[in-house]
Amino acid sequence: MTALPGRPWPAQSPAVAPDGLPSPGRFAHLHPDDGACLMEAAALLASGRFTDSPAGTHPALAALARVVNDSVGDGARHALWPLAADLADAHPSGRDYAPLLVGTVVKAARLVRPSSRRLARYGRTCRRRADRVTHAPAGGAAARMADLLWWRGPGRRHLEHALRVLCAAPDAEQRLAGLLRQAVAQAREYPGERAPGREVPCNR
Repeated sequence: MTALPGRPWPAQSPAVAPDGLPSPGRFAHLHPDDGACLMEAAALLASGRFTDSPAGTHPALAALARVVNDSVGDGARHALWPLAADLADAHPSGRDYAPLLVGTVVKAARLVRPSSRRLARYGRTCRRRADRVTHAPAGGAAARMADLLWWRGPGRRHLEHALRVLCAAPDAEQRLAGLLRQAVAQAREYPGERAPGREVPCNR
């Protein structure tokens, strides 16, 4: 996997999970006593609320983390558990972050399926979107709506298809775990202000 364009390789995430978290588990849970997925653990650390869509985590990164959490085995899930601390506050504010992240996942999927025209097209779409919004103003209702529509439409479709390809790979667990570790580290090193830590209904 490669770093997001123009972003240096960041430091490694903590190797030990914070104390007091529920047991790692697949999928969503009704209560911490039943266990928690990686994003639910991040939400507990961020705000004490039990949700798999905490506002402190960028929605594209949260979507990636949920799929990885649910797709790897118990051993890999436990090894990824320390990432909850970084995911609790990983919400880059740059408008180019989501298409760059999705593009990175698409690029990883193309290593599994290099002849896929669909993945190639998705990669070009992400690059064009990132280039278009890199220097665009971050504020304003119109910009926020455009970014939300992109994420809920083509952005999420591209991410979900790329992740399906990765999940079907013979070494899927290794690829997914490595991709999430890099994505979390890159989000933590991304320049710019972080989003305020409050719950919002549209994080997915």
